[in-house]
Amino acid sequence: MKTLFKLRILQSLWTPPSPSRLFHKDNGRLVAHIVSHYESINRCEQELPEHFNFASDVLDKWSQLEKAGKRPAIAAFWWINDKGDEVKWSFEELGFLSRKAANVLSDPCGLQREDRVIVILPRIPEWWILNVACIRTGIVFIPGTSQLTAKDIFYRLQASKAKCIITNDTLAPAVDSVMPDCQFLKTKLIVSEGSRDGWLNFQELLKVAPADHNCIKTKSRDPMLIYFTSGSTGPPKMVEHSHSSYGLGFTVSGRYWLNLTPSDIFWNTSDTGWVKSAWSSFFSPWSSGSCVFIHNMPQFEPTTVANTLSRYPITTFCTAPTAYCMLVQHGVTSYKFMSLRHCVTGGEPLNPEVMEQWKTQTGLDIYEGYGQTETVTICANVKGMKIKPGSMGKASPPYDVQVVGDQGDILPRGEEGNIAIRIKPTRPFCLFSQYLDNPEKTASTEHGNFYITGDRGIMDEEGYFWFVGRSDDIINSSGYRIGPFEVESALIQHPAVAESAVASSPDPIRGEVVKAFVVLAPDFLSHDPEKLALELQEHVKKVTAPYKYPRKVEFVQELPKTVAGKIQRKVLRNKEWGRA
Repeated sequence: MKTLFKLRILQSLWTPPSPSRLFHKDNGRLVAHIVSHYESINRCEQELPEHFNFASDVLDKWSQLEKAGKRPAIAAFWWINDKGDEVKWSFEELGFLSRKAANVLSDPCGLQREDRVIVILPRIPEWWILNVACIRTGIVFIPGTSQLTAKDIFYRLQASKAKCIITNDTLAPAVDSVMPDCQFLKTKLIVSEGSRDGWLNFQELLKVAPADHNCIKTKSRDPMLIYFTSGSTGPPKMVEHSHSSYGLGFTVSGRYWLNLTPSDIFWNTSDTGWVKSAWSSFFSPWSSGSCVFIHNMPQFEPTTVANTLSRYPITTFCTAPTAYCMLVQHGVTSYKFMSLRHCVTGGEPLNPEVMEQWKTQTGLDIYEGYGQTETVTICANVKGMKIKPGSMGKASPPYDVQVVGDQGDILPRGEEGNIAIRIKPTRPFCLFSQYLDNPEKTASTEHGNFYITGDRGIMDEEGYFWFVGRSDDIINSSGYRIGPFEVESALIQHPAVAESAVASSPDPIRGEVVKAFVVLAPDFLSHDPEKLALELQEHVKKVTAPYKYPRKVEFVQELPKTVAGKIQRKVLRNKEWGRA
């Protein structure tokens, strides 16, 4: 049977050296060997098994090792909240619960293989159970953030043709408000202690569901996940991933960038609606047999985070650059992170100053990685590699990453161009399958032999990549990708707005924020601008997900446009960033 990277290499990734060997003071030659192994993976033949399922081929294998005493005696999943509640599962318990949940989805919910289900839940244990259950049944899992509005939910239900939606008491009313217009939606499943008319109750069904379930034999390239991702034009697009792209694709990331072993306890702070949660709260740690640690915080609060890192034996920590900035501003020198040994970040560029302050206050480096919803880790800084502050690191296996021109020609080192991944003659298995129902958009990302990420960058003489910015108009604020079209569509619904354009604007904490340039309707020209700006901000929060609202508003007489009448957001963005 065909194997990925040859079976021996995959096995070696799952059985890494012990931390005591890896971080011994005299381990220079060992680290050099590990970095050499990491870089050599790119040269391995990429072959896929015909069938692959993360639940049966990875999670159940860890369960077997656990039973045989061949995995450290730590939990596979460890969850806490601010009320003092705690949940701990072994891989065996995760298997037991996810099989029961698989039966809930198949029987009372009536879902079949490759049906689609939208799951909008906060960081509660049920999110992980349902994720695994969907993989076991071959049902396509579509995560969403709890900040979605009724309008956002309606769009996602219609675009995805999802047959089921799973959410909690908070968002159930929003779902009910759009239900009459959703012709594809057949089942509503609520995660709640109480009942609600028209909804099946997950907890009640889970209690009585049988624990026996035969995992579906999914093909490696069968669809497994769909993420909605913002675009510079139009509504969010559906990014489809296969069972192998994420299920196998994060093995290298977990072992090298995250530096995980079966002895590690890994805390990633990402919201369940964002792709980083799939990366670092699911596939990467469980590929490595590590414990997934979750603190269900209502919002990021530096004191709470620092206390959690002090009180719990967390060995590996991942959060956004903005969060590291908040932590160093808060000051963490008085805290003792006794177990913490490895820190990583991604989602937006990391300020070298923040990296330096974190190192001063904790003695630990931050290892930055770079990727997209459409990919696994594209570039990363890994243990044993020289860290160049401000760089995203080197290409991550199995990708061949280059900086190319607009026609797909590879540019010389040091020249700015498009960050791209080689897809010919062989398309990497760990790349998204397609933008669902949008072949034109899928085709537009390919130039010559490369997939074009849409990001601009430079590769230096040593092979390190440096991020320059987006080639389109996407705004990346605190790791949240925000398309200007979504914000402009919300603004135009307010009677005061005749026309608007949205662009990124620099911010010392978030890196960049949403700024709206608004041309007022004649009837509102005499209104108090400060009050009107606040009114528009509140309006956007109500119409779309609150994280998208413009933190800055400027009223202008006209917007820059091309001769064809298209708004030139780039002109506004360059002005904001002092590049006009």
